[in-house]
Amino acid sequence: MTKLHGDALLTRLPQARGRIEANAPLAELTWFRAGGPAEVLFTPADEADLAAFLKATPKEVPVHVIGVGSNLLVRDGGVPGVVIRLGKGFAGVTEEPDYRVRAGAAALDVRVARFALEKSIDSLTFLRGIPGTIGGALRMNAGAYGGETKDILIEARAVDRSGAIHVLSNADMQYTYRHCGAPEDLVFTQALFQGRAGDPAEISAAMDKITESREATQPIKSRTGGSTFKNPQGHKSWQLIDKAGMRGFAVGPARVSELHCNFLINEGGATAAQIEELGETVRARVKATSSIELDWEIKRIGLRPEDAA
Repeated sequence: MTKLHGDALLTRLPQARGRIEANAPLAELTWFRAGGPAEVLFTPADEADLAAFLKATPKEVPVHVIGVGSNLLVRDGGVPGVVIRLGKGFAGVTEEPDYRVRAGAAALDVRVARFALEKSIDSLTFLRGIPGTIGGALRMNAGAYGGETKDILIEARAVDRSGAIHVLSNADMQYTYRHCGAPEDLVFTQALFQGRAGDPAEISAAMDKITESREATQPIKSRTGGSTFKNPQGHKSWQLIDKAGMRGFAVGPARVSELHCNFLINEGGATAAQIEELGETVRARVKATSSIELDWEIKRIGLRPEDAA
């Protein structure tokens, strides 16, 4: 069994310019609004602060990174070790020559899409349809509406557990569908994207179309974690879930969306355990009806209550 001892862990961690908090609640930092606390939550001031902190943090202390919690399920027993949440020091977006955009890992994908529109830069429009941050997009090769991160990435910047800075090329990221093969211990801090000259009216129209499509087909105003499962090769997850009769199925206040059944919803008061049980029930039913194994797209971190007792 693993218990969280945030105050004790604090004594083993280095000082930092950013904010360090023991036993920090995480539920309100996730879109599901569920889950336990971080043993320690660290919000670094900037990349140098992050690098110094990681360099001096004992290697046996687990480190997790979260963004805005849009594609994340934090288990009810909390998250052992340090949870890093990048803040405004990592949220900058700037224009570079040749239709390039540099964005901090904490910048919202939609903000980067809008920035590109303001600069008449095309090819980044699909980011409007991804409810997360650039850091998350880098880590999972996020995509939507015909585009994905690997299509536009020139390079990514990151810090490793020893505090060393790395600049990774597109090839270094080893991207496949919703997967990044770069080392798990890397904390991405920024990305450089390649766009192309575009017509503002056309880009704006395309973004409006994405917005309208999301509002019509996804439960974006609900407490949800976005797309729950990756699409298996040659299939769409929502169709498999629908075929299995799981549209609207519920475990307590956790329910499969009636609007888009690859979305799980916290209708109010659902625990992370109920949300995860719902997801696993969906997986089992799809396997039984279609002989296809669905893989989670939502990242799950932390301990189940019985493990943290």
